[in-house]
Amino acid sequence: MKLTCTSTVSGALLALMTTTAFAQTTVQSCNREVTFNEPPRAAISNDVNLTEMMLALGLADRMVGYTGISGWKTLDETMTAGVEELPELSAKYPSKEVLIGADADFFFAGWNYGMKVGGEVTPETLEPFGIKVYELTESCIHIGEKAAASMDDVYNDLLNLGKIFNVEDKAESLVEGYRAELADFTAGLSPLSEAPRVFVYDSGEDVPFTAGRYAMPNALIEAAGGTNIVNDLEKSWATVGWETVVERNPEVIVIVNYGEVTAEEKRNFMTSNPAFADLDAVKNDRFVTLEYVEATPGPRNIQAVKTLATAFRDQ
Repeated sequence: MKLTCTSTVSGALLALMTTTAFAQTTVQSCNREVTFNEPPRAAISNDVNLTEMMLALGLADRMVGYTGISGWKTLDETMTAGVEELPELSAKYPSKEVLIGADADFFFAGWNYGMKVGGEVTPETLEPFGIKVYELTESCIHIGEKAAASMDDVYNDLLNLGKIFNVEDKAESLVEGYRAELADFTAGLSPLSEAPRVFVYDSGEDVPFTAGRYAMPNALIEAAGGTNIVNDLEKSWATVGWETVVERNPEVIVIVNYGEVTAEEKRNFMTSNPAFADLDAVKNDRFVTLEYVEATPGPRNIQAVKTLATAFRDQ
């Protein structure tokens, strides 16, 4: 019998076809194994970078919404076009009721990316309501041990999402493309006499909020040929004292741009403060800005490495 597929094939039949082609799969999510008997059909992602991973894999039609963006960030044209038909269900971290009320069956989030340790929204609190959770790899340090942040964290998430949503071929192709793009770019870079000392300035004036060895900028800086001055900080995103920054004297300052305080205002704070006047980065005006979506795990990390590598070689 010949089956003719037309645009009138119902969503229910398409869902049945997808389910039939899906073999039960289990993925590692931090310290848990999560098993899927069918691909999620009502997914929610939290934060701009996690949502972009979903969009990069073409999963907008499997989503019922997203959370945690407008409360802190704005969407650029690329993101706006990708989510224009999806509702933002919560401007900041969603409540359990928000996720349940949306009839979600999947939540892509992370620790301090939509979930807090001991909070009301966790894999354990959502499980009774049929909502499976996949945790952002970078964030796993908040609940257990892991290696320092690396580009593989991003690749791992994309590949696992590919398995979960039955788009493995697309995920593998995407990751292979990112690996090749980065390898081609770094192969063409001029060598540095030594790795520049780099400080990541996220926010804060009394004490700075920065990226330790388990935060994505640590991996981006290393991939670009630099050294994070607090790569011995055994944390992800955390505060340090300004004394440490002054003592370690960064040659380049990376500003993360988001929120009410602009990148320019952060730069002005550092350049106008006498306490920082002797920092090499300030004396030589070596500042580089990364957007939040570039500095956190996601598809724009490749461009972030390129931006940093160029800045490190721009004397």
